[in-house]
Amino acid sequence: MRIYLDNCCFNRPFDNQSQIRIYIESQAKLFVQEKIRINEIELVWSYILDYENNFNPFEERRTVIKHWKNKSIIDISESQEILQNAEYLTKKGIKSKDALHIACAIDGKCDYFLTTDDDILSKLKTFEKIIVINPVNFLNLIEI
Repeated sequence: MRIYLDNCCFNRPFDNQSQIRIYIESQAKLFVQEKIRINEIELVWSYILDYENNFNPFEERRTVIKHWKNKSIIDISESQEILQNAEYLTKKGIKSKDALHIACAIDGKCDYFLTTDDDILSKLKTFEKIIVINPVNFLNLIEI
């Protein structure tokens, strides 16, 4: 199984954990990361993850997130096909950076695109090219 975690997902454990939803999403994401660490799930990385992470104002977060690049099986670089897929997604109302993440996940042949972004989740509920899902729902979907 191959997955892509967007920047929102990678940052979720650093968010304020006092809200139950954020806490549960963080725990689900950390569980997924453990499955990646023990090679039960394949992680895809991309140039847009690097780009966004480099602008993270918190050094500790940047360092921790960057570490996951080493656990990925592939690092997707920009291509014309990715840009075309991203353009298609922006026409569906997805923000440009988010569209690039999703296009990279598709290019990396991911089965799932994990995000905590409600806007993405609501707009791509029935997207045909990849399953876009919250990390909690992802754990409910797969056999653990």
